[in-house]
Amino acid sequence: MDAFSDIAFFSLLVKHGSLAAAAQQLGVTPPAVSKRLAAIERRLGVRLLHRTTRRIGLTPEGEIYLADGARVLEDLDTLERTVAGSRVAPKGLVRVCATLGFGRRHVAPALSAFARQYPDVEVQLHLTDRPVNLVEQGFDLQLRFGELPDARLTARLLARNRRVLCASPAYLQRAGEPASPRALAQHACLFIREHEETFGTWHLKTASQAETVKVRGPLASNDGECVLGWALDGHGIVVRSLWEAAPLLRAGRLQAVLPEWQLAPADIYAVFLTRSHLPAKTRVLVDCLLEAFAPHRADDEGNW
Repeated sequence: MDAFSDIAFFSLLVKHGSLAAAAQQLGVTPPAVSKRLAAIERRLGVRLLHRTTRRIGLTPEGEIYLADGARVLEDLDTLERTVAGSRVAPKGLVRVCATLGFGRRHVAPALSAFARQYPDVEVQLHLTDRPVNLVEQGFDLQLRFGELPDARLTARLLARNRRVLCASPAYLQRAGEPASPRALAQHACLFIREHEETFGTWHLKTASQAETVKVRGPLASNDGECVLGWALDGHGIVVRSLWEAAPLLRAGRLQAVLPEWQLAPADIYAVFLTRSHLPAKTRVLVDCLLEAFAPHRADDEGNW
């Protein structure tokens, strides 16, 4: 059997998420896809997928086969290009995921410029605030905030991004400005449920001090734009990234709270699977994003 063909088939199957979708893409019947998958598993002597009528999921062995198999195919492609002495133009599909607000405001415009420069590269942008597994969900590139969750991933810093405490002038005039982090416990605070942060707990520090404050408030959401809107309406104090809050702070619609205290940064990274040779289509996209966000990366204060 053709092992390289099997790896490519398995990658396509996982990317489409079901036997029926893969069959439609390949122009064959679902039983034919199921039969080929069973033959691969028989040859390897392991189960690669957990499958139901609606969806499939990778087994540990399947995850290894997918990730390392992709590397093998890329190495083979690189070898053939080297031997042929040809220069490959970037082309093909790149699947990108990013968070909702940042994706709409900053990633989508950058991809618009990229599409003009590389018309042979097809980009699919998926916006979500849910955790993403690049291997299982078949994404080539993720734009994410904060530390890497997986040693198999490679990250390039796109932009430095501080987070700030802020509130509307109307709220601060009504409730007063907190003089210290501990005073936040007496204020209405607006929450965003995201990542793995402890809900309702804010960590602040200066060069010589650190404070952890448990706060509470009337409103919470998993969507940052909703919470920011509540802050603008005068409902309380919020923690937001500068990419979102900076224009409102400059316009005076929001006011910084405890500006001498810092929160943990939420730097923004381009993340992809660790590979010795990135496909040309992914490499040029990463390079274009690095160029687009260069002003924010060079600024240590993370101003937007």
